[in-house]
This record gives sequence, C-alpha cells and structure tokens, in this order.
Amino acid sequence: MSLPSLGIKRLLGLHYYVRNLERSREFYLNKLGFQEAGRSSIELEQSGHQRSIVFQSGEIVVTCSTPLGEGGRAHRYLSKHPDGVGTIAFEVSDIEKTFALLEERGGTAITDVKSFPEPDGNIETFSITTPFGDTTFRFTERKGAKGIYPGMEPLPVTGSTDSAGLFAIDHVTSNFQTMKPALLWLEHVMGFEPLWEVEFHTRDVAKYEIRDGSGLRSKVMWEPESGIKFANNEPYRPAFKLSQINQFYEEHRGDGVQHAALATRDIIGTVETLKRRGVELMPTPRTYYEALPERLERLGIELEEELGTLEELGILVDGSGPGRYLLQIFLRDSAGLYHAREAGPFFFEVIQRKGDQGFGAGNFRALFESIEREQHATSGGS
Repeated sequence: MSLPSLGIKRLLGLHYYVRNLERSREFYLNKLGFQEAGRSSIELEQSGHQRSIVFQSGEIVVTCSTPLGEGGRAHRYLSKHPDGVGTIAFEVSDIEKTFALLEERGGTAITDVKSFPEPDGNIETFSITTPFGDTTFRFTERKGAKGIYPGMEPLPVTGSTDSAGLFAIDHVTSNFQTMKPALLWLEHVMGFEPLWEVEFHTRDVAKYEIRDGSGLRSKVMWEPESGIKFANNEPYRPAFKLSQINQFYEEHRGDGVQHAALATRDIIGTVETLKRRGVELMPTPRTYYEALPERLERLGIELEEELGTLEELGILVDGSGPGRYLLQIFLRDSAGLYHAREAGPFFFEVIQRKGDQGFGAGNFRALFESIEREQHATSGGS
C-alpha cells in the first residue's frame, strides 16, 4: 500500500564537498557547459566555515563547497571521505506537511524547519539523516523566494551557447555493502516504490580477463508523483571484495552516492561536445558492439541513430521492446578526471531516453566490466 506523498516537487540538486573549488569551477563551466548561478555570501561563509559556488544547466543544480578552516559541514565530511556528494536536496510544496510525515514515519530530523528571509520572500528548509553513509537529505520550500539555498547570492542565468545540452537529473545511484536498510528506509520513510531490479556476475566472461569476476545486485526505487529515481547497488557473491561496488566502498570509505545521471535530448551532440572539450569517458569493449545488432533484433528495436556513430563515440544502447530504448555513456570518475585520488570515485552518467524508462541491464553489465578492467589494469594485473 502506497504511503501519502511527501509533496516532493523535484530533485532540487546535489551538494558536493570538494577540496579544490577552482578545479570544480573549471570542470562545470568549461567542460560540462554549466553556468555559475550563485555563490556563498560573506555572512554564510563566516557562519558555515565553507565557500560555495552553485552551478546550473537547465534544471540541474550542483553546489560545490570547500572548507574554510574547521567546524563546517564540508570539513566534517572531507575529514572522513574523498570528495563526494554530502547532501541531496528536494523542493517540496508544503514543508510543514513534509516534516510532519517524515517525523511520523521515523525520519530523523537534524533540525526543525528553519525560515530564512530573502529579498523576495522566504526559504524554509530542514535536513534529515539517511542510510546513505554521511549523505543527508535536505527539503526546501521557496515561499516567493527565487534563490536556491539560504545565504547564496544568486547570479543571472541566461542561455549559453557553450551548453552541452544537459537539462535534468534523471536518477541518482548509490553503492552499499548491504542495501536492504536503504531500500526499507526509502519505502517506509520516504514513501518510494520499487521500479526495477537486476543482478548478474562477470565470472562467465573469462574472455575479458577480469580476475575472478564479481557481480552486483541493483534495485531502483522511485517516487511516482515526482518521478525521482534512486538506484541502489550492492556486491554480489562470489568474489564480494573484488566487486567494483565494494571497491567504491573502500575508496569512498563508506556507503555513498556513486553517480548521478544527467539527461540530454541529443546524446550524440552532447558526447561530441564533451569529447571536444577533453572530458574523459569510460571505455566500452569492442565486443559490446559486435553483439549489439543481434540483441537489438531480438528486442525488436530499430535505432534512429547510426550504429557506427554510437560505436565511434562509445555510447551504450539498451531497451525493452519496439520503439522503447535508451542511450547512455559514463564519464570517468572524479579521481580519474582530475588525476587526483582525493577527488574520489563519484562520476556522472549521460542518458537519453527514447521511450524506455528502465536502466539498461545490458549496459549495467558493460559498465561494470569496463570499470573492473580498468581497476585490473591500474593494479598491474594482480
């Protein structure tokens, strides 16, 4: 039985804690084509002990914060983890109702609802703890205010000829050593519902030379009213510790957000733009494209795109039947993009949906194998 809705309108954005704010600024502005939509006020920096910049493309909002000394949230997060997503923010229609429902269901509020005056209205907000490691959820209602977060000085956002065509967050994926607590919490506290699941193991693909192989289980929960989707992964035996899900856990030093999928209406144009700007993408094995025509024929899918173009760009294809498919590709993780271990294992996905609302079971496997081959190469084949 479905629980009453929390009144979530949309996923407002991600709050990313980083050690090098200028490096992030370069990436979002010059690589992804985002715009600088806001920055922290002096008052907020003094009270919060961190400096922040808000980046935006369409409805995608990513706030990056770096510590200013000790005592702030960014410092506490980065004292335990590499760079990563420390908060996921939601916009709600009635914050008092959201707070009451979460409290009734056992949600653990960090603060009561707080109201912050803005020049054009008020922003009311509160945060709760989650089973997603040290990632919290923030809920916000903007009562007349146009600002994104309290204390952020907005900057004018206009159309950009440098945009890579990314316009919304399609879903957020998190990795756990065991995901059942998160699934139950999403269902019984947040009111999300099961949407999709898959499990597989790579031990039967010896031709890829992936050590002993490993696997994963993935289950997707969603909130039907808002369409917000959370994918959740855990390692799958045997070779639990060799799984890239477990390796994320070790590199991140705990459960947490592995990646966010950014939606585009023209993935070919987006990927061509990203490649032209020097953004590194996860490699796709040639054998993937050798097997693709047969798989598409079996599913009854006719592509509008040229298969050769997709292979040249490394774009993955999956689907559920005639006229229903999706296209996706994955950026290298932040540590690889920045060539700095402390940048962490978080990465972005780019996705274009063409009638299919799934998550590409075949592509999950291709990504999984690709990451494991790269890990195998960097470890010297040990």
